[in-house]
Amino acid sequence: MYSSFIPPRQVKIGDAAAFVGTTPRAIRHYHEIGLLPEPERGGDDRRRYGYDDMIRLLWIRKMADAGVALDDIRDAFADTASAGAAGDHGIARILVRLEEALVAQEAELRRQRTAVRRMRVEGSRMGLLSDFVTGRLKSLPEGSLRQADLDSLLVTERIFGPLGAAVQATRFIALATHPELREESDRVDAAEEALDDTIDVDDPRVSRVAAERHSFETVLQAVIEDSGLARSDDALFDSWDALHPDPDPATADEGEDEDQDGHSSGRGQGSMSAFEAIGKMPYDFSPARLRCMELAEELTARESPASGDRP
Repeated sequence: MYSSFIPPRQVKIGDAAAFVGTTPRAIRHYHEIGLLPEPERGGDDRRRYGYDDMIRLLWIRKMADAGVALDDIRDAFADTASAGAAGDHGIARILVRLEEALVAQEAELRRQRTAVRRMRVEGSRMGLLSDFVTGRLKSLPEGSLRQADLDSLLVTERIFGPLGAAVQATRFIALATHPELREESDRVDAAEEALDDTIDVDDPRVSRVAAERHSFETVLQAVIEDSGLARSDDALFDSWDALHPDPDPATADEGEDEDQDGHSSGRGQGSMSAFEAIGKMPYDFSPARLRCMELAEELTARESPASGDRP
C-alpha cells in the first residue's frame, strides 16, 4: 500500500531552518559569505530550498557544531568541489588546526579553573596572586592584610615576578603581626603623602620625613631579622631555585617561565624588562616626595656595609 504523502520538491527558508536546526537568519548569513549558494526565488519572491540545499545545510550544521569556523567550512566545500568526491584533504588540514586550537582551549580552561579554585580557597584577590606568594602568607590570620598590601604585591609580582613579591610579603607579615609597627608605618606613610606639590624640594620637612622613613625601615628590618622571617626569605630563594633551575642559555629568551599554576614567573615579562615595567607604572609622587625617597635611600646606603649577600 502506497503512502498518500507526497514530499515537497522545495521548501521555504523557515522550513529549511527548522529541519536543519538553525535559523533563517543564519541561512541568510551563509548566503552572504558564499557558504551556501542562494537558490532561485519562486513566484512569491521567496527562496525555495531543494534536496541538495538541505544536504549542504546539514553538513554545515554538523561541521559548525564540531567547532569548524564558517570560513573554513566554505574553503573545505570549495576544495571538495574541485577535487571530487575524495577531496577531503582540505577538511583534514582544517581539522588538524581545529584540534590544535581545542587543545590550547582546554589548557586555558584548566588554568582558569585552577585560578577560580584558588580564588575560592584563598580569597578572591589573594587567589589571583601566584601560589609562591600566597604560600608565604598562609600563616597570617584572615583579614590581617590590607587592600593596599595586596595592591602592592600585585604590582611587585608584575614587575619582579612571584619571587620578588614573596620576598616583599615578608614586610607585610611583620606589619600584620606587630601592631605597633603597623601604626608607625601608617604615620610615616601619611607624612610622606603630605609632601605634595605645594612643598618645595628644599623644605626642611622633606629631610625630616626622610629621616623618619629611614629610622622606621631600620626598626622594621631588625624585627624581620629577630623574628626569623629573614631565614624564611633564604628558604624562599632556595625553593625558587629548585623550582626554576637556570635555563639553557640557548633557549633562555624563548619565553617566560611559569609556576605550577600557570602564572608568569616575571622573567622577561613578555619581552618587557623590570626597568621598562617600572617606567610604565604611574605613581602620583610630587617632586618633594621623590626627593624624600632619595634622601632616605642615601641614609640607608651610608649605613649599609658592602656585602656579598643576595639582594
